[in-house]
Amino acid sequence: MATVATPMKKLINDPASVVKESLAGLAAAHGDLVSYDPEAQILVRATTADKVGLISGGGSGHEPMHGGFVGPGMLDAACPGEVFTSPVPEQMLAATKAVDSGKGVVHIVKNYTGDVMNFKLAAEDAEDEGIQVESVLIDDDVAVQDSLYTAGRRGVGATVLAEKIAGAAAERGDDLAAVAGIARRVNERARSYGVAVSSCIPPAAGAPIFDLPDGEMEVGIGIHGEPGRERRPLGSASEIAELMLEAVLSDLEPAEGASVLPFVNGMGGTPQLELYLLYGEIERRLRERGLRPERRLVGSYITSLEMAGASLTLLQLDDELTALWDAPVHTPALHWGA
Repeated sequence: MATVATPMKKLINDPASVVKESLAGLAAAHGDLVSYDPEAQILVRATTADKVGLISGGGSGHEPMHGGFVGPGMLDAACPGEVFTSPVPEQMLAATKAVDSGKGVVHIVKNYTGDVMNFKLAAEDAEDEGIQVESVLIDDDVAVQDSLYTAGRRGVGATVLAEKIAGAAAERGDDLAAVAGIARRVNERARSYGVAVSSCIPPAAGAPIFDLPDGEMEVGIGIHGEPGRERRPLGSASEIAELMLEAVLSDLEPAEGASVLPFVNGMGGTPQLELYLLYGEIERRLRERGLRPERRLVGSYITSLEMAGASLTLLQLDDELTALWDAPVHTPALHWGA
């Protein structure tokens, strides 16, 4: 029997204009925090600051990353590419120039081949124009060593943690090398692992990226729908929590009694009801292993359009990282403190 295509159900106009229209909407909703440059296709912090600049970027479809994290205490600019497509060097250069106050700019780069290459070209162009740039590579995903999009480990959940913590370091006045060093320390002390229970439908394709039959899950999934370690029968939240924890702990190997920040992230189609249930399973298991969850983050912060699933990122804290995490932040997607 021939397969019947399922119509795409999305609140969009033209698939070709989804990203630009979404960025304009974000800026309209949060004009006190971000401004949108439609020519360069970048989002920039609405208020200028005399400090080290911090930018990141990548394909769209992972909202609120990265545009939702522009604002005081986090990013100064974001460079969104088309859906699941790296931004181009011209975007990154425009963002770098827009946020440089003379103290240099840190690029936070997820380890995907297009992002790495294009940020490298942009950094070289910026330095030709007299702007100091430090690039920090995020590669925290323990699921696979190489993938369709990377050489080495993928950059996933630690990106948000690095943006927040390094953003606080920049806000307090740290110099370029120190801000980059803080971001690298976050990456070194964080590990991530994700599970998908459904695919997603990119607007331009109009069809799911992959087929995942009922009763199955993809473990070790990437944020673009790329394959993980294996496909297996769908487990309970308890079983999935144990699977993710074992994957990150066996690689991170935190000391007994260590302070940690568990970040349970939804992939876009998983309700908070399930994310908090999963978080409860994870915190209980962390305490049983002698670890101390001192801080935590639960919610859909790095999504894959409407994919159902979740990821766990575990960061081993120290006193400085904890203080920087607690520092005030005010962005469209993350805000606390003054």
